Amino acid sequence: MNPISAGASADAEKPAGHPTAAPRTDPADRPMSPVGTPQARVEGPAKVTGSVRYAADEPMENLAFGHVVTSTVSRGRIAGIDVSAAEGMPGVRGVIDHRNAPRLNPEAGSFFGPDGGMHLLQNDEIPCSGRPIALVVAETIEQARAAAAALRVTYEEAPHDTGFSLDHPAGRPAVSFFGEDATIGDVDAELAASPVVVDERYHTPQQHGAAMEPHSATAWWEDGRLQILDSTQGPFLTAMTVATLFSLDPQQVRVRAAHVGGGFGSKSAGCGPQLVLAAMATTVLGRPVRVTLTRKQVFQAVSPRPATDQRIRIGAGTDGRLRALDHAAAFEVSKLAEYLENCTELSNTLYAAPAIRTRRTAVPLDILPPYSVRGPGATPGSFALESAMDEVAERLGMDPLELRLRNEPTVGPVSGLPFSNRNLVPCLREGARRFGWATRDHRPRRRREGRLLVGTGLAATSFSAGALPSSASVTAETDGTFTVAVGATDIGTGARTALTAVAAEALHTGPERIRLVIADSDLGPAWSAGGSRGTTSWSWAITEAAAELRSQLRGAALPLTVTADTTASLGKLPPMERHAYSAVFCETTVDPATGEVRVRRLLGMFAVGRVVNPLLARSQVIGGMITGLSMALHEEGSRDPVTGRHVNADFAGYHIAAHADIPDIEADFVQDYEPGDPSGIKGVGEIGTVGTAAAIANAVWHATGTRRRSLPIRLDRVLEEHPPR
Repeated sequence: MNPISAGASADAEKPAGHPTAAPRTDPADRPMSPVGTPQARVEGPAKVTGSVRYAADEPMENLAFGHVVTSTVSRGRIAGIDVSAAEGMPGVRGVIDHRNAPRLNPEAGSFFGPDGGMHLLQNDEIPCSGRPIALVVAETIEQARAAAAALRVTYEEAPHDTGFSLDHPAGRPAVSFFGEDATIGDVDAELAASPVVVDERYHTPQQHGAAMEPHSATAWWEDGRLQILDSTQGPFLTAMTVATLFSLDPQQVRVRAAHVGGGFGSKSAGCGPQLVLAAMATTVLGRPVRVTLTRKQVFQAVSPRPATDQRIRIGAGTDGRLRALDHAAAFEVSKLAEYLENCTELSNTLYAAPAIRTRRTAVPLDILPPYSVRGPGATPGSFALESAMDEVAERLGMDPLELRLRNEPTVGPVSGLPFSNRNLVPCLREGARRFGWATRDHRPRRRREGRLLVGTGLAATSFSAGALPSSASVTAETDGTFTVAVGATDIGTGARTALTAVAAEALHTGPERIRLVIADSDLGPAWSAGGSRGTTSWSWAITEAAAELRSQLRGAALPLTVTADTTASLGKLPPMERHAYSAVFCETTVDPATGEVRVRRLLGMFAVGRVVNPLLARSQVIGGMITGLSMALHEEGSRDPVTGRHVNADFAGYHIAAHADIPDIEADFVQDYEPGDPSGIKGVGEIGTVGTAAAIANAVWHATGTRRRSLPIRLDRVLEEHPPR
């Protein structure tokens, strides 16, 4: 029996009190809006006292545990699986592999189309290293793990291709989910006529979301419905994916994700392997099954950010005005699924130039399908573009800040559309003032502190903003409170707290009167916590529902519920360029004798629309900057070129920034407002990450005089044979 009632919410935050007065709707009785004021997380006490339950924590009767078995070859087929020893071990209840697994819908996929990465245990083919090939189910985790080790799998290996580059012969034009490749003006002619031309290649490696919580899912059948607890960034989209994958009516699937221990995109790919296998197992065995990936399996079987190889050519006049920008970006994809790492996004929007050309190339390889990781496309694209812009400034002998200011566009450089608003210049100017940029000697390798070389750098950037269709319901209760239900997910960002404030403002009441219900696919269509569009999309739906409820309240019998869907409202928005903006400034020290790079200072100024909660928004952008620092100096997914297998599939080998790596970080916001949004807000999650790696790389150049065009900036890439004494 399921201990969680099918009618109960996966998460319902109770208000602090239960006033008995009717809901307050008179403007004279309206409290001060909580939007724009710092608010502590509503779930904070529960988290710090350990009472919050994540996907792998929920107790359940008659629960069995599955352990995943992954392939040890990078391409080929399974010649045989001997399950006899495993099936005879204590506690084992079954082994599921391609011979007995439920059949899946081959057309099921993610946002980008059919995704063979989800079609697990369907045949004997091995398309990539780390592919799940079996699930062993037992009474305990330990029994399942021990039995999995007893499986005997033999393979017929085939040659694999995991070598990636812009020049790979299999490269092809990428699918165009975010618009076609751009061409305006005569790029080649402008480059030929430009007094200054930068023509360089920039490389970023495979990177992983590296969330603290491993992926976990529990599945069981109850009253004809497939019930799921999952670590997912979007319960509704996950439920729709599961329904399609298993050929079910959408009403038969319910997904909940009350608390998620970080995602960074790694839990947004529709349906992770843990959920596919848990749903298979409960269908075969007829009892609840929980599948939790080990840390190694998270690296092996969960989609990473793809490696990129980008060539940028920029032509500029002696006055610093750009004449041409040519950005060719290649990224790795799997032969199993389509994906677009939209690295050229910023080259189409950030700077004015009469000639711009962008091209995106996908290189199919025998690898796990990549997917979104924090700031997809824009983050590796920003590293290339902003490094190249710094190289233009270097060759012109110009202040990098001044170069960016001189190339500020008035409309979308490629689209020609107006900007909804554009506050990049205030970010640059205020950031420069606070950082002390005016005192910088723009020549490299001029500042020393003992044996350390000291440098400063900056990067400007943007990230696309907007909302996606979502629904929400608001109920005026008889006790004077309001229940706000929306299929949002809080992945540690503080969404509960932000949405409570938005609802309180929209209902002209205080946060203590709001009861927020989230993280349940049964609450209706809602966008995921991804693309920096979660809070924006959910807030819009809440605001519309609240406005309609207030219009119906007078004289109405309580409780009264109103539901809103934003699809029509969003469809009425005029075409515009909508972006968040930031300017990141960095100071680094470099020891050329050891290759050690330390970030001493980071400062970020952000234009992210109206800030709902300055406390949590600042936490978000600082977290993003830490992610960017980690990308710049540490993170690198590595594969053995001979075997094609991951060689650093754990936190010992895959380095991420730790406490000792993090400097003093200052982050603040300039005045901004998104006019098309009823709350005036934009996404705040990913804009902190996007420009930070470039700012650090530019600071390392300023310190050393040598440009590093490949990330991460490792010790061996900085070490000098004859360092200064």
